[in-house]
Amino acid sequence: MKNKRFTVKILIDIGMTICLLLLMPYSLLSETAHEWIGMAMLMLFIAHHMLNRKWLLSIGKGKYNAFRVIQTVLVIIMFILMMGSMISGILLSNYIFKWIKISGTYMTARQIHMFCAYWGLVVMSLHLGFHWNIAVAMAGRLWEHLSVIRTWVARSVATTIAGYGLYAFYRRQIGDYLLMKVHFVFYDYEEGVLPFLIDYLAVMILIAFIGYYGGLLLKKTSKRKPKS
Repeated sequence: MKNKRFTVKILIDIGMTICLLLLMPYSLLSETAHEWIGMAMLMLFIAHHMLNRKWLLSIGKGKYNAFRVIQTVLVIIMFILMMGSMISGILLSNYIFKWIKISGTYMTARQIHMFCAYWGLVVMSLHLGFHWNIAVAMAGRLWEHLSVIRTWVARSVATTIAGYGLYAFYRRQIGDYLLMKVHFVFYDYEEGVLPFLIDYLAVMILIAFIGYYGGLLLKKTSKRKPKS
């Protein structure tokens, strides 16, 4: 039962990650697809929190170290960004919720939606990085014996992708979107959706990479006993 529950959690997390990635191209996939993917993201988000309700109920219990503080803050911020993204998305909807229109809210809702989408990408990727040890442990079970070569190959591949992600972050002007220096996302319709998705996936891996090693550092710092 526990294994099935764990498998469902992993599948939901994978589904949320895929939805997040597919939401970024927006009009490259069509506005209708964007709205339906957004609805799927919301359903998966709700399911994710229902399956992790024990963790949510334990927020006010136990001691907090640096890792737990950052982890909890990320979850709270992600919840706020998700709600902001969904509410603004409903106000902008031209298909699923087209009957909901509030006069004078379009530009504000558009800016909130863009802000929440891009910061949501960052926060969710960091959150994934904080929990990447689970994926590492699952991958390790595929082999009977540990391998130093395999470990370093995996690290080299991850570092290479993260390095490309840094280039993609600059190329796609993601920093400008995060800081709201640009209020509209520019799409190259001649380029196609695949190169766009590859670049954004690399950016997600870069941020998850930072989150993973940042989380390891926080855990080590928390374990250190203060000198008397």
